[in-house]
Amino acid sequence: MADTVLVTGGTGYVAGWCVARLLDDGYDVRTTVRDASRGERVRRAVASVSPRADRLEFAVADLTSDDGWKEAAEGCAYVLHVASPLAGADLLGPARDGTLRVLRAAAAAGVRRVVMTSAANTASPSSYATDGVTDETLWTDLDAPGLPAYRRSKTAAERAAWEFMASEDSMTLATVLPGAVFGPILSADTLGSTQIIARLLAGSVPGTPRIGLEVVDVRDLADVHVRAMTAPAAAGERFLATGEFLWMRDIALALREGLGAPAGKVPTRQLPDIAVRVASLFDRSLREIMPGLGRRNRHSTEKARSVLGWSPRPARTSVVDCGRSLLDHGVVGTLPG
Repeated sequence: MADTVLVTGGTGYVAGWCVARLLDDGYDVRTTVRDASRGERVRRAVASVSPRADRLEFAVADLTSDDGWKEAAEGCAYVLHVASPLAGADLLGPARDGTLRVLRAAAAAGVRRVVMTSAANTASPSSYATDGVTDETLWTDLDAPGLPAYRRSKTAAERAAWEFMASEDSMTLATVLPGAVFGPILSADTLGSTQIIARLLAGSVPGTPRIGLEVVDVRDLADVHVRAMTAPAAAGERFLATGEFLWMRDIALALREGLGAPAGKVPTRQLPDIAVRVASLFDRSLREIMPGLGRRNRHSTEKARSVLGWSPRPARTSVVDCGRSLLDHGVVGTLPG
């Protein structure tokens, strides 16, 4: 009988690919949705890449409530805790408290291991004032002034998870810290970080800021989650899964070169830093990335490679595959040019 894996946040971009990967590996999968009516939409999306989508079941649970988590975890051997709030006035509370709800339910259900999706910026210098390469031993300082809300919430949630595990004997934890996640989408309903690529393809931005991203393919991210779930040596470890560093202009050029005419609106002009700084005064999304303007901060993935045997694909392949998928799903045509 196949082990059952619970994946939280089944409607999410990363979670959908984790579900598909687990099904293809022969696991039975249960995934959480906040509304039961969304279950079949998730199944259809997963079925586009996995012939075993009929083995997928659903549980209704929300990170902001205790309801449903006991039932969701019951009978599961593993949990991939991928879900995380992305919007709202208070991200920290739901992210931290939701993580603890998942861990408590998993421990009570006798789950063997939980793999939690954190973020690379939980293992980054609080200030990006200097370039460099960091690894999993570094923790972002939660007390640093001006820390963006999303980064603070992910750091606090992962910290809370490790504190919970300090008194847990029967269950183990591993965390995965991804960079910018690109690659194919499963449906137009769930775009995640691929909206960056969609905006470039639509010509919605006048140029590219001097911002760099460590690109990881969503399929490779699903792969590292599954490896961390089963590898004995992964217990109690953090794993960076960041991929290759690309400047935004490199991403734009990769789209132009890889997609040809359909990428004709992609801007390749690099915006002056001063123009980006002025624009950030009026655009909150730009304000949150300003600490990284012009910086080439990177993370080491040596641990994931050596301990888990992880080998991600080239970043430009992920970028082009992402762009092609967005075009095929009709996403780009819905955005303002």
